[in-house]
Amino acid sequence: MIDSFTNLDDTGVAAAAARAGADVVRSMYGGRLDRIDKGAGDFATAADLAAEKAILAVLAAARPADAILGEEGGEQGAAESARRWLVDPLCGTLNYAVGNMLVAVNVALRDGAAAVADPFSGEVFATDGTTARELESGTPLAPTPATNLVDVNLDPPFPSAPGFRAVDLLAHPGFVARFRPRVVSTTLALAWVAAGKRAAYVTDGGDLSGSVHFAAGIALCRASGCVVTGVDGEPLGPGGRGILAAADAETHALLLSMIRDQTLQGQRATPSR
Repeated sequence: MIDSFTNLDDTGVAAAAARAGADVVRSMYGGRLDRIDKGAGDFATAADLAAEKAILAVLAAARPADAILGEEGGEQGAAESARRWLVDPLCGTLNYAVGNMLVAVNVALRDGAAAVADPFSGEVFATDGTTARELESGTPLAPTPATNLVDVNLDPPFPSAPGFRAVDLLAHPGFVARFRPRVVSTTLALAWVAAGKRAAYVTDGGDLSGSVHFAAGIALCRASGCVVTGVDGEPLGPGGRGILAAADAETHALLLSMIRDQTLQGQRATPSR
């Protein structure tokens, strides 16, 4: 079985690895899971570790000359390689640990193919870096703002506070008038923007373009035609701030305007030193 992975293209490898991780996540769901403390309130479970092991087995068999960065295991493989896989074996660990099925398995080749698997719906969203589709149905990903649902990541830390805090965006009069908030606390929501299940996704942070958590979702959004920038409207990359991924330019511009309004208000409210 492992030998067959060597015949796959990069998209196939990403999808096979994501499926392997998703199989583990699904099989271990509902069982008693040991937690591994990672500090600052973060933790992994035995399912995170087992899923990453399954993903790494696929990548090692299919692309032994590539480097790998795994959320749990860190740097592995051929560290000097220009090709680097980014692996998040279970995005939404806290959800999973309390019996919530909103999780994702993310596998991305930096600046290349990527796949996001939903272990419980069976959906696998994949891109070759140019086009994107849901593999089980073969349906091309088609972003649309029609749902008016905007997923906002409210997890700490809040690096842009007090100028910008994602939670405050939900109280913006323009947001209330146009959108409805959703908080799933997993980057599966980025894949949903690409697939037309969300109008947009917003998260604060630094440069997330090379993050194991976000790289696969970003790749899907870009390949499907979403507008993707930082929350400051600047391109993702070094010095970037978070992610604003929207189904279309109008939705992106509207949310960016609200974020800028909020940022200005936060700056005015901050006492000068």
